[in-house]
Amino acid sequence: MRESNLALVARTVAAAAPTHYSRADVAAATSMTRATASRLVDELVAGGVVDELDRPAPRRGRPATPLTLGSRIAALGLQIDAGFLAARVVNLRGEVLAEWVERVDVAALGPLTALRRLDAGGGDVLRRLPPGTGLVGARLALPGIVAVADGLLLRAPNLGWSDVRPADVLDTGTFADLTLTIGNEADLAARTVAERAPGQPGALPDFIYLSGEIGIGGAVVRDGTVITGPHGWAGEIGHVCVDPNGPSCPCGSTGCLERYAGRHTLLAAAGLPATAHPELLRDRVRAGDPTAGHAVAAAARALGVALASVINMFDVPTVVLGGHLGQIADLLCADLDEALRTRVLSARWVMPKIIAAGPGAAPGASGASGAAFAELATVIADPARWTSRATDVLPPGREESTGVHRDR
Repeated sequence: MRESNLALVARTVAAAAPTHYSRADVAAATSMTRATASRLVDELVAGGVVDELDRPAPRRGRPATPLTLGSRIAALGLQIDAGFLAARVVNLRGEVLAEWVERVDVAALGPLTALRRLDAGGGDVLRRLPPGTGLVGARLALPGIVAVADGLLLRAPNLGWSDVRPADVLDTGTFADLTLTIGNEADLAARTVAERAPGQPGALPDFIYLSGEIGIGGAVVRDGTVITGPHGWAGEIGHVCVDPNGPSCPCGSTGCLERYAGRHTLLAAAGLPATAHPELLRDRVRAGDPTAGHAVAAAARALGVALASVINMFDVPTVVLGGHLGQIADLLCADLDEALRTRVLSARWVMPKIIAAGPGAAPGASGASGAAFAELATVIADPARWTSRATDVLPPGREESTGVHRDR
């Protein structure tokens, strides 16, 4: 009962944000007595899961003490994509404490070199954390089919990787004492839209998220929860066929969505180098460049074909464009609207909304933030586990310089 009530109080404090509940507010929201709620809050404060904020200036009587989630408990989110490596530490409030992003051709590096670079970058992030930070774990966002329980990346077509177990490298390096799990990049990135911060529901409970980089990942979110399917492989919208006679795809099929709207494909069709920033594409389209305009229109039509199928099946009201798709959402919207209006059966009554994902602290690394969110969700779901089991995160001899701790 104690563990369940601690979790209820932690969820209540988290969900109240940006409003800050007091102990009395928690008691009212949970139907607990004030004494019980106060005792549970005290325990969470002692464990660092909840922080007390400064009391407001008094008016009449003694002002209540506002509560928020703890600033010292954090998680390490890692991300591997075809075009970059990233590491980011996020605390329970959703604040980024430290981060590292390296733009690089990951496919050219190969799994071993890429994972070693990620290990080094993650180590740099951990060394820059504020003293006393408690790490609950690490999660790695990967662009492909992931067997989460086995810790295995089964296939990532745009990386050319198959049957890669990241823990074979990362568990023997910087993260040797830190529990590492893995997940699909798009699923994890979608969490940053479903939640403003760990445990804080976002403005959109139901949406389709598209993660645009070299390829295109996707996730369907219902009531704030990502639909992953029984194997965790749902959402691979980048490999939905939009034209059976279209170009071949690294996945082995033909005419996949990402062969029209993936970043490299789109830039090449616009006559731009693969390293060009989407802003340059925008400038070309606005200047009336026909090649760039035709490339964007073709990408929007392909997106419309793929998205219409998903919307017709799942009745999802909003499309959230992330990555490079979000950066050029203004260029895509007109043609994409037209395609959805034609192909979505219910569009006559409710037209799907198309919005761009909000910018992250480091562009393109929303999967790393979502990975950290997923780890921190375990603290909110079971705070008793953290409050009773906080120990050192780094090997002996490194604690004094970093002040970082972990939950074993």
